[in-house]
Amino acid sequence: MAPGWRGRALRLLPAAGAGLLARLPFWHCLSALLLGAERAERRRKPDIPVPYLYVDLAVAVLCASFMSFGVKRRWFALGAALQLAVATYAAHVGGHGHYGAWLKVRMLSRTIAIIGGFLIVASGAGERYRQRPRSRALQATGQVFLGIYLMCQAFSLQHSPEERQAHLAQVPGGELALQALFVAHGLLALAFLSGCRVRAAAQALAVLLPPLTLLVDGNLGYWHRGRGVEFWTHMRLLGQSVGIFGAAVILATDG
Repeated sequence: MAPGWRGRALRLLPAAGAGLLARLPFWHCLSALLLGAERAERRRKPDIPVPYLYVDLAVAVLCASFMSFGVKRRWFALGAALQLAVATYAAHVGGHGHYGAWLKVRMLSRTIAIIGGFLIVASGAGERYRQRPRSRALQATGQVFLGIYLMCQAFSLQHSPEERQAHLAQVPGGELALQALFVAHGLLALAFLSGCRVRAAAQALAVLLPPLTLLVDGNLGYWHRGRGVEFWTHMRLLGQSVGIFGAAVILATDG
């Protein structure tokens, strides 16, 4: 009986991870609209100029809808990765987003990880009934993007006072736990970047992410009131943490 349950779980978990990533663009759109409303109250412009913002949101909803229904999921996952990359570039060029260096690293590294997650879905990983062989090149590229995110996390744990304080305040163990997290992120980054023991690294990441997301990202008072991060900007980052967890689950069970 146990092997049957184990086999069923191994089939369902990667599909669940792909489902989290497929629906993430909906969350991006919701948070972007509510962030625009939040900024309108303070007479601030959105990161992307308004005419282009609506086009970007429409493309994101289109990709998310087709991915969620499993229609040409590989192609629309690739489209979602491209849409997110173009939106990030447009936000950078627009010049309306004024963020500190530490927050830029936090935002860009997670965006890179989500793009990597979409590439992993586009490779065919996580499909419950795979009819075509997966693209190992796309999966390897997605893994590299996750490795870049982990390297940025490790760097921030050592050099960003904001990240250090957030972890020291919420993660039990103080400085010792912080250094252990730094080493763990560094080792996981090396595994993803090198392609060596990716499945084991993804399993470790899938275990590590939920408590860190709950303890660190879930501390809304620190980020919103203490560090001045806009509420819906932080909500977007929180959703991206869930998406990164989805990518880790895919690789942990179907990598």
